[in-house]
Amino acid sequence: MHDKPKAAPANEFHLSDHSVLALCGRDSIAFAQAQCMNDVALLGDGQWQWNGWLNAKGRVIALFALVRLNPETLWLLLPDVPAEDLAEQLRRYVFRSKVSLTARNDLQVIGSFAVPLQAQSNQIGLLGEAAGETVELDLSAQGGFRRLCIRATSATEDAACMAQWAAFDLHHGLPRLPASQAEHWTPQQLGLDRLAAFSVKKGCYPGQEIVARTHFLGQTKRTAGLLHSSRTLVAGEDICDSQQHPSGKIVACRGPLAMAILPTQDLAEDAGNSLFIADQRVELVAFLGGLQR
Repeated sequence: MHDKPKAAPANEFHLSDHSVLALCGRDSIAFAQAQCMNDVALLGDGQWQWNGWLNAKGRVIALFALVRLNPETLWLLLPDVPAEDLAEQLRRYVFRSKVSLTARNDLQVIGSFAVPLQAQSNQIGLLGEAAGETVELDLSAQGGFRRLCIRATSATEDAACMAQWAAFDLHHGLPRLPASQAEHWTPQQLGLDRLAAFSVKKGCYPGQEIVARTHFLGQTKRTAGLLHSSRTLVAGEDICDSQQHPSGKIVACRGPLAMAILPTQDLAEDAGNSLFIADQRVELVAFLGGLQR
């Protein structure tokens, strides 16, 4: 356990590619449980988990941190999908449920590479004179400390810090999927078991049958690996073997660092020594599938 500092870190920056979607109402938790791929019922007030929403074929539409503030309020912290876009899609499934979906454009998502003041692991922190004025998450991992805050007051833009934050996400195994890669990959292919971001035991949800079948039959033939190149990489680029046969694809990247979907057998056999993008060799930095958060 680390010691908490007495003052908030000064090196804060606005994560402008993040947004917040609020689910409010007496059926908010039941609605999220029916739609999301992780077990929302496991959360108590003041806790959070990695989660996501799938299409009927078990492909990831959106990934997010789901925060339970109280029995009638959930926040979805979205790294890459605009909150209003996801809200519009989810509203189609509300029917008679007593739940409202609201993009919280009044809130900003603030990051810093510092020790959280109160939050620890999956327990959030509530900071400020009024409870809930600032919601704090502990996103620290093996790479170091990270503090994320959701609040009304702003922080400065810093492109370099945002890029560093996204690279940290990739190292940790969190895909930062651009729109071009949405609805292409299953949770297992993205290595989301590393983040404990989906459930194979809870009740039905969109894509659940595909996720459960893949898990119990052990049919994941491709999964995620972290790559490094001497040049800037682009999501959607093909990865080839030494014979220039396509063997994988880049799904998320920040500069020369990228998450790619590759054959599981090749990763297990360390075939990363012979991976190429457009005749240029790339380095396999880490295997991202099958680890726990």
